[in-house]
Amino acid sequence: MNNLNEHIAVYKEQLAKGNIKIAYDGIVNFTTNLKTIFSKNLSDRFSFNGIFKGYMDYTYFYFTNDYLNDRKLKFGLVLNHNEMRFELWLLGQTKNIQKEYWDLLKSSKWNKDKTKMPKYAVLESVLIKNPDFNDLDLLSQNIEKNLIKVSDEIISELKKL
Repeated sequence: MNNLNEHIAVYKEQLAKGNIKIAYDGIVNFTTNLKTIFSKNLSDRFSFNGIFKGYMDYTYFYFTNDYLNDRKLKFGLVLNHNEMRFELWLLGQTKNIQKEYWDLLKSSKWNKDKTKMPKYAVLESVLIKNPDFNDLDLLSQNIEKNLIKVSDEIISELKKL
């Protein structure tokens, strides 16, 4: 199917069924609510920025603290639509910063199996592999617990550099 019109016809057909819109709106709303919850629960650790809906590939928001800011770094909580999982990304403010920290962290436990830097991040860590969207409270709690654990580990690793 190389013809764009054919792809668009399938897209329209799927949209008309309604499931894609309902699912997309549901996961974007859930991610937006996560940001609100984390802004309240984790305000002593991080400051949180706006939500980015992406292009049906990633939905995410950034968060940082003084330690990360001083190093021109930030975290992203990412819902990876293709894999349908929640990930924590460490990002640099510029490509040069990302490359610098990739060089420092490429042998870390998060990157040890990678031969090249991820496209958008210094490192990526899966927080929730198979999210259960039927229990949003429990999912939120598990994401928060894993986010705290992994972000603490990453910051601890950064402090060793």
